[in-house]
Amino acid sequence: MGLIYLLYDPTYVLVLLGALISIIASVVMKIIFSIYNKQFLPGSTNAYDVCNAILRDAYINDVAIGHVHGNLSDHYNPTTKTLNLSDSTYRSSSIAAIGVAAHECGHALQHADNYWPLKLRMLSVPVANIGSWFSWPVLLLGVLLDSPTLATAGVYIFLFVVGFQLITLPVEINASRRAVKALRENCIMTEDELAGVKKVLFAAAMTYVAALAATILQLLRLMLIAASVGGRRRR
Repeated sequence: MGLIYLLYDPTYVLVLLGALISIIASVVMKIIFSIYNKQFLPGSTNAYDVCNAILRDAYINDVAIGHVHGNLSDHYNPTTKTLNLSDSTYRSSSIAAIGVAAHECGHALQHADNYWPLKLRMLSVPVANIGSWFSWPVLLLGVLLDSPTLATAGVYIFLFVVGFQLITLPVEINASRRAVKALRENCIMTEDELAGVKKVLFAAAMTYVAALAATILQLLRLMLIAASVGGRRRR
């Protein structure tokens, strides 16, 4: 019965809905980035220079700025204290690129300030990986064996993934706020240019909101599947 249920699982609609939300957020982000990636700061200031200026102004001297391949693959690694800028950002002087680079500086500022949500996210990565790796195998085993206990255990394990997404969202929003503040205080951009940065960073934040929504829909799907196992048992 468990295998038959999986083959005709009506909860797939939740997966499709989550995927649609994520795709829409990603497309909007790329469109807005593309618009402001064609608007440049006057002079020769680029994203790399901006990162140096923000870190220097914050007296952060132990963060290395690196270059990674890819498009919008920018990230800050708190373990190695490296701020990595992608091909689309590294030497670009566009408003979009500088906004993205400043956002990654925001994470470095969080790290230097011992911002506790960032520390919590760092600590939760291994737990989130456990949730991602083991929730579905445990749930599927419960379905195949008609075991409500195993199926429910899979749901609880997946909560680690949901928790990680819940922690990530405020960390990203705070990093964007720090980025805008740093750009303003360092007089790197005019208010009109900062308005463009805010739009880019808001669109980026929406991709994290979409990821959280998709994860919650996935949790709902797991809960429905686990509940169906219990229902079959009772029948």
